Amino acid sequence: MTQIAHNPQAELPDSVSVLGIRVDRLTQQEVLAHIESFLQQYVANDRQVVCRQIITVNPEFIMAAQHNAQFRQCINEAALVAPDGIGVVWAARYLGKPTPERVTGVDMVVELAKRCTTQGYRLYLLGAAPGVAELAAARLQELAPGLQIAGTYAGSPDPAEEETIIERIRNARADVLCVAYGAPGQDLWIRRNLTRLPVGVAMGIGGAFDFLSGRQKRAPKSMQKIGLEWLYRLYREPWRWKRMLALPKFAIQVILKGRSSHDA
Repeated sequence: MTQIAHNPQAELPDSVSVLGIRVDRLTQQEVLAHIESFLQQYVANDRQVVCRQIITVNPEFIMAAQHNAQFRQCINEAALVAPDGIGVVWAARYLGKPTPERVTGVDMVVELAKRCTTQGYRLYLLGAAPGVAELAAARLQELAPGLQIAGTYAGSPDPAEEETIIERIRNARADVLCVAYGAPGQDLWIRRNLTRLPVGVAMGIGGAFDFLSGRQKRAPKSMQKIGLEWLYRLYREPWRWKRMLALPKFAIQVILKGRSSHDA
C-alpha cells in the first residue's frame, strides 16, 4: 500500500545551528507532545503515514557529522532533533539561542513508554547485544505498567538483514520503534529505511537498553543535574577516553567558529 508522505521541513520547530547541525529548542515534554501528535496522525491515516525520525544529539554526534555528510543530512532532516548532552546545551546558550533543557535518550524512552501505555501504542525494541532488549523491555514494563511490547530483537545494522527486521516489525504490529545500534549506525539505519518502516515514529537511543537492563550503571542524579554524567561514564569506562576527546574539540570549534557559522 502507498504511504502518505509528509514534508518535514514545513513542520520543523524553532532551532539553533551548532556547527551546521540543527538542534531543536524543545523541552522533553514538548518533544513527547510532538511524538504523540505524529502517532495520532499515523493512526488517523490508517498507519500509512511515512515514519518520523527522532534524534537526540550530543557533541560526539555533532563532531562526527562534521566529516560525514550523510550523517549531517540525516540529523538536519529528521522530524525532531533533541539536545542530549550538556555540551550541546552549553553551545546553544553560547550562540544566543539557548535550549530549555537537556533531553536524554534514556529518559525519553522511559517517558515515551509511559505515553504509549496511556494511549495504547505498541513499542518495539531493536538492537543491543542478544538478550539486552528483552531485559530493557521488562524494566520498561515495570516503570510503565500495562505497556505493550510489540517485540524485541538484537539484529544488526547490516543492510543484508534489513528485510528480515522490517518484516519482524510489521508482523509485530508496532507503532513506535527504538533502535540501539549506536551512532551513527542506528540513525543512518532508520533514515535508510524510513519509507519502509511500518511504524509511526522511530528513534535511535544508543546505550539506553544497557542502562535500562542494568548492564550499565547510570550516574547519580546529582551528577546528571550538573551535567557531569559524561565524567561518571568515563570513570566507569576509561577505555572511552578517545571518544571523549570529541568534547574539548567540540568546545574549541564552537568558540572559534560557532558564532560566525550560526550567524551565516
